[in-house]
Amino acid sequence: MTATPGPDAEAPRGSRSLPAGVRTHRSFLIRRVLVLVLLVAIAWTLFNLVGQIDWGAVRDALGQLDLWELVVLLVVLVVRQVLDSVPLRLYTPEVTILRAMMNDLGAKLMVAVAPPPSDFALRISMFGSWGVPTPVGLAGTAMNMVTFYIIRFLTPLAGFVVLLGVEQPPGIRLLDLLWIAAGVLLFIAVLLVVRSVALARWVGSTAGRWVRKVRRQVDPDAWAESCVTFRRDIADRFYGAFPLALLSQAVMLAVELVLVVLCLRFVGVGSDQVGFWDVAVAFLFAYPMTILPFNGLGVVDALIAASLVQVAGHDVEAGVVAALILWRIFTLGGAYAMGAASILVWRHGVRTRAAT
Repeated sequence: MTATPGPDAEAPRGSRSLPAGVRTHRSFLIRRVLVLVLLVAIAWTLFNLVGQIDWGAVRDALGQLDLWELVVLLVVLVVRQVLDSVPLRLYTPEVTILRAMMNDLGAKLMVAVAPPPSDFALRISMFGSWGVPTPVGLAGTAMNMVTFYIIRFLTPLAGFVVLLGVEQPPGIRLLDLLWIAAGVLLFIAVLLVVRSVALARWVGSTAGRWVRKVRRQVDPDAWAESCVTFRRDIADRFYGAFPLALLSQAVMLAVELVLVVLCLRFVGVGSDQVGFWDVAVAFLFAYPMTILPFNGLGVVDALIAASLVQVAGHDVEAGVVAALILWRIFTLGGAYAMGAASILVWRHGVRTRAAT
């Protein structure tokens, strides 16, 4: 008599011992690596469209950095991260600014290394360990994200303002106009949601119907109820927190612009070659593309490089590329390192409280 095969009999050898969660995480990491490779390939192509890069000169530019310059960049990065966490602190008064930073940085690391909703799971766990009710924490997190997206989409508007004072033609910037429109619509939607329960339900239902055209499993009624719940949890502190949160995000972008300028100066690209406002134009118009994975790694960099080379010529290309590499080392690598440290510190605190 032939034995009936078990449920795992046809599973590939070596995979039967892996739990579903492990396989999902492995698949996610593989996809992230493939996305990263694709972004690097796109960046390589775009950079070479700008001009033939002298990678030896790029290496030499990075090699001239002094220790004090790296310390300055690290300090500016910390200031940027503090400002980035101000909205979560404003929308969630129960959380200190240090804990808001830990929550933000830890979640950003989880987005990069683990499948969703690992970032929200970490945020909820952190909020719970600090005694913050889950609905309050999630409402604060949602407004934190919405505030950042509004500022991210509206950065080209600041770019158009800066163009008024520099000798650069605005050109045809249809995509930038679309980003601005998205930011304005998001801003209006938030105000409508907070204004009344009826408007919150209407915004959620309308958005759900639009999204359902793309994703059939979306339930507009569930979206409507989610907006009503969100309004209930955030309305009391919205009008006091929202303007300050927008201001903090705008200042945060200004600090990141300063970080880019410092990277340029530290690798030898002087103000006589590329002025501050030229960098501002390039940065502000490219920034919405940070919506791509890994903050638009490669794509944003190539757009900034193309703009600066167009203004200053190919002589600055190697220095610009070196500066952008340095900027990414700090804003991505540095932020991820701070996120890992945040998670370790939080877990240590949880274990310590459990032991006492």
